Amino acid sequence: MSNALAIAGVTAVLKDLLDSGLIDHAINDALGAGVVVTAGAPDTVSLDDKIAPQLNLFLYQVTPNPAWRNAALPSRDSAGGRISNPPLALDLHYLMTAYGRADLQAEVLLGYALQLLHENPVISRAAIRRALQPEIVDGAILPTVYQTLRSADLAEQVELLRITPSAMGGEEMSRLWSALQARYRPTAAFQVSVVLIESHKPVRSAPPVLSRGGTETVSGRERGVSVFTGLVPPLPTLEAVIPADGHPVATSGSVVRIDGHHLDGADRHITLSIAALQLSRSVNVDGGNSNHVRFTVPADLPAGLYRLSMSLLRPDDEHARTTNQLPLALAPTPVLPPFSAVRNGSTVTLVLDLAPAVRPGQSVALILGDQEISADPVFAPSNRMTFKLANAPEAGSTHLVRLRVDGFETPIIDRAAKPMVYLDRRITLP
Repeated sequence: MSNALAIAGVTAVLKDLLDSGLIDHAINDALGAGVVVTAGAPDTVSLDDKIAPQLNLFLYQVTPNPAWRNAALPSRDSAGGRISNPPLALDLHYLMTAYGRADLQAEVLLGYALQLLHENPVISRAAIRRALQPEIVDGAILPTVYQTLRSADLAEQVELLRITPSAMGGEEMSRLWSALQARYRPTAAFQVSVVLIESHKPVRSAPPVLSRGGTETVSGRERGVSVFTGLVPPLPTLEAVIPADGHPVATSGSVVRIDGHHLDGADRHITLSIAALQLSRSVNVDGGNSNHVRFTVPADLPAGLYRLSMSLLRPDDEHARTTNQLPLALAPTPVLPPFSAVRNGSTVTLVLDLAPAVRPGQSVALILGDQEISADPVFAPSNRMTFKLANAPEAGSTHLVRLRVDGFETPIIDRAAKPMVYLDRRITLP
């Protein structure tokens, strides 16, 4: 595969193809003047009559190649790890414009150029190497950009470069030249495909499969693929995570119920992982059956959004299986009354304990009634936070209290009551 220099490499190859072809066709004799082949934007081309006739290539658009776009496997697994390097497949769209200094020069020049592209619909690997790796005595005499393009690896990509004419209507051509803010000259459009740009970053590759299913003890043959009937897959699957008391979030020390199917087996444990804190914890299952299990949230797990999965060894399996992942939000719980509450004029400083401990980098806020107060930052795990409330309400007023850590708030509603009411989590200001 080629690398990120391939786009510039294609333009250099086309420029070399036209330059060499015009020399072979003795275009100088036909025009009575030398010809210059360039690769720049049309608005940068000089229209001075004293300059030689010119053929200009302009890359005006790059689009994904539909055939190669989804040909390879995904580059990332569910955890974000790189498992493959699929190529970036691109089609390059060019404008080829002829500039003449006398009558018919532009038409003659454009005709020869189109004939060259027609006679070379596929650019060979040898032509690419000649353009990007010319056989010269001293490579240092090449311009700096061409010395760089020698490492584009364009000739080593799987697909060859193919040139296809493109049809552009008058309205489309008019809009394009208006956007370029350049004077229109005889122009032909064409497409080059496909350019395959591939990264060489290291990937994680699984070893080859030795057998499909387990092997029989007596015969040593593999069991093959097992077939089951019914709409429910015969694999352990998690369907719902239900925190205690009907709350949308779990809290430290609370019991969480997990619903699913085929959850019976040995060595069952829950894995909780949070990417933001680079933390993973294994928790034993408290009990349950094949359709639901329960576990207790560890008291030292920080608040945040976790990925939850379950590992177990099914009765007929030789190796443990891991289920799908579901989200679980863990919210903080304040310890009331506050550790201290001090008023200084119109400012009240609250020192509040909470569980679990807050980690450095986590966002913490206290919501007093409907007013949000940010906490002082911490530089080590801490169960005690300080909040300074400016323009505090009058002394003796009582307010509902919620804590918010990384966007997840303390449950404040008693969902078991009919009708629902607020939990008795209040602070009376000094």
